[in-house]
Amino acid sequence: MAKTQRTRSAVKRLIGTAVPVGALRSKESAGVGEFPDLVEFAELCGKMGIGLIQILPVNDTGYESSPYSALTVFALHPLYLRIGELPEARSGSPEILQKVKALRQEFEGEKRFPFEKILRAKLGLLREIYAANKEKIAAQAEKGALGNWIEQNPWIKEYAVYRRLKEANGEKSWQEWPSFRQVTAEEIEALWNDDTLRDEHRFWAWLQEALDAQFHKAAGEIAARGIILEGDLPILINEDSCDVWAHPEYFHIELSAGAPPDMYSPDGQNWGFPTYNWEALAKTDYLWWQRRLKAAEKYYQAYRIDHVLGFFRIWASPRKERSAALGRFVPYVPVTRAELSALGFDDGRVRWVSQPHIPTGEVWDALRDNWGGVYTESEIAAEAEKVFSSALNRIGGEELWLFKESIQGEKDIAVLGLHPAAQTCLFNAWRNRIFFEYEKGKFSPVWHYRDSRAYASLSGTEKSQLEEFLVKHRTDSEGIWEKQGKKLLSALCDSSSMLPCAEDLGAIPDCVPRVLTRLKILGLRVVRWHREWDKPGEPFVPFEDYPELSVCTAAVHDSSTLREWWEREADQQGFCDFIGYPSLPRTYNPGVAKVFLQKMAAAASRFRVFQIQDLLHLSSRWYAEDPASERINVPGAVNPFNWTYRLPEPIEEIAKDGDLIQAVSDLTRITAAKRKKAKEKTK
Repeated sequence: MAKTQRTRSAVKRLIGTAVPVGALRSKESAGVGEFPDLVEFAELCGKMGIGLIQILPVNDTGYESSPYSALTVFALHPLYLRIGELPEARSGSPEILQKVKALRQEFEGEKRFPFEKILRAKLGLLREIYAANKEKIAAQAEKGALGNWIEQNPWIKEYAVYRRLKEANGEKSWQEWPSFRQVTAEEIEALWNDDTLRDEHRFWAWLQEALDAQFHKAAGEIAARGIILEGDLPILINEDSCDVWAHPEYFHIELSAGAPPDMYSPDGQNWGFPTYNWEALAKTDYLWWQRRLKAAEKYYQAYRIDHVLGFFRIWASPRKERSAALGRFVPYVPVTRAELSALGFDDGRVRWVSQPHIPTGEVWDALRDNWGGVYTESEIAAEAEKVFSSALNRIGGEELWLFKESIQGEKDIAVLGLHPAAQTCLFNAWRNRIFFEYEKGKFSPVWHYRDSRAYASLSGTEKSQLEEFLVKHRTDSEGIWEKQGKKLLSALCDSSSMLPCAEDLGAIPDCVPRVLTRLKILGLRVVRWHREWDKPGEPFVPFEDYPELSVCTAAVHDSSTLREWWEREADQQGFCDFIGYPSLPRTYNPGVAKVFLQKMAAAASRFRVFQIQDLLHLSSRWYAEDPASERINVPGAVNPFNWTYRLPEPIEEIAKDGDLIQAVSDLTRITAAKRKKAKEKTK
């Protein structure tokens, strides 16, 4: 551990840039960035003095464009393969070479790359090349380079079998397959060795070996230039993935990870990914994670830990829920029935605070408010009767109702076919409680419990006692979070020489920065959000006060660019005052970009990593008409726009922009001066 920490500490302060591989453009790439494009991009970075290239995840996500929705943490995405550099393509027929050329020409004019269209075109051509070289590839798999590669990458067997089955089942989730939904390691091995399926499995192995070779070669050339390549390791993995299918024992499939409610998402975020069974993983000494890091080490010298908070605790919702409103922190010290009894809650009151009670009039009011003037009273009555009969049970003769036992979550409400107004009413009612009983006798507080009907009915004394009680549970739970985070992140750090950089955004417990600092893991500081939120006016944190163990950045892949932020979101005068400029143009231009980025380049952080779009704005040549078109992702939206950003021109053209190269070089000189000053301080 000590040697690893010394190596990490030796990494100097530098300027970096963040760019998705798919965003790169060259004269050789087919409408989307490919692994060899990284080398050409690194040449440009070298001219500008950039010392780090950060990329988004590059694992296979199938036909899902989000790089955070992987089918596996090991296999690379076929989208990034340069088909023209395959030995089988180079030595193939003129017809194949012509098709490779046509593939490039077909998609070159696209402003954003059409993800699925390009992927299907590439896979179609790859299958054609494979079919023409099947015998040669088979020989290589038996006693050649491909066979050696398979032996060194045992995960390929699970992946190839899974990929074949997924394709055979119309790309449906493995949970919808008619067979092989549950498999053993022996069954996977038997499928891999099935002579009738061998060709199909070899196709996926051949494809992954080619991807590995191209990415490994590119990474080696980047390292030879003295540039750090930083990868992105999402903490979570898609439920519909090879890893969850083949190793369900490592996951809690009954839970769905996400984020608790906040001002932007009042019902929280339900990501649909299973949570980890850390106890089961610990019994293997976290072997799955060790293998994952070793696979990443072939390419990267640093890695970004996405949602590092999830190693401390995760917000988890039952699979029956659509939203995350009734989620809970895992781990968390549970509230027990005995504790509630000690607070003065008998069985009847426990039911009152943990089960939603719906007044008759609430349902009627919801329907009248939404249908008033459109439907007759008898039509509203018919819909109300449908609600009561299908979802609710009356409590004796009271005008009060409980949900039927068949209703176990929001998804059960959604399938009843009720009018949207009635459905929304029931969703709101379902969440209206103080506690959620997630296991028999174990309760967790609901995030918005203070807004519940039950909380309003408590006396002032009862509310005070309850608040004091929950504060203690939170404090006790934070101790568990710190212990778990330290244990898990230590295991990761001990397993790899790569420099870890954590994405620690949002409301995080105090234990998170303590553990990150102790383990020398760099945190993330996004300038627009790095503020003293508890002080009047919520001032920005001065750049000289940024921790050395941090990455300073102007924007991230889920946010607007610096340009869009300035023109459409920022308190412009407030930010001008912060950086010491009385006024700046309201419309972003290279001069404004220079002021902002030079200020950030002088931050005390170890790394300053800017999105490639933010660097391009140092030159007037690369401004899109609409700044929103330069975003990588708009969270919460599923559309062809997200994750398909492309550079405005090929790298070769951008490299001709002397103004840009000079402006970025100026940033690196500021960072170098800051580095020299920091060195002199420590002498």
